[in-house]
Amino acid sequence: MENGLWVKKLLQLLGKDVNTYDHSLRVGKLCKMMATYLHLDEKQTCQLILGGCLHDIGKIFIPDQILKKASALTAQEWKVMQEHPSLGASMIREYGCMDQEIIDVIDFHHERWNGMGYPNGLKGNSTPEFARICGILDSFDSMVTDRPYRKGLTFRQAEEELLLHSGTQFDSYYVDIFLRLSPSFGEIYPFKKHT
Repeated sequence: MENGLWVKKLLQLLGKDVNTYDHSLRVGKLCKMMATYLHLDEKQTCQLILGGCLHDIGKIFIPDQILKKASALTAQEWKVMQEHPSLGASMIREYGCMDQEIIDVIDFHHERWNGMGYPNGLKGNSTPEFARICGILDSFDSMVTDRPYRKGLTFRQAEEELLLHSGTQFDSYYVDIFLRLSPSFGEIYPFKKHT
């Protein structure tokens, strides 16, 4: 995969919304932690990390009044927001130089184990492995990060949420592995206490 492309796309995301950019980099760092723990080879590690960094790249197509809204989205706005995985995957696919595993992370990171996710309602193992991993990490980062309309959860609260939805929203195998990494979360979130 061409290095310049993913850097260019991340800079484009930075220009669109710094919060989404920062979130994407943190998810990429969490992906690196998971890849190390899972003993992935170099190619797979790169695919998971780049998928994590680019998972929300489709948000560059979401109108600012929706993407940066400081309150809950309306049903119509939420419908627009739910297009970002497909939009991002389509854009990256057009370049023809990224591995399918990376595109799958972008396209399917909002699918859920019970089939209640989007955009395709995939269920269980029909969602690609790296997308299932990224979905957990994406959710965790979203939960622990402050938003204009709410304060982020503590690590412990977010871990409890993941456990609560393990086996329904999330692949329980990867939730269990991710939670083993909790002593290292402070490396990515130095501004948060591990409580």
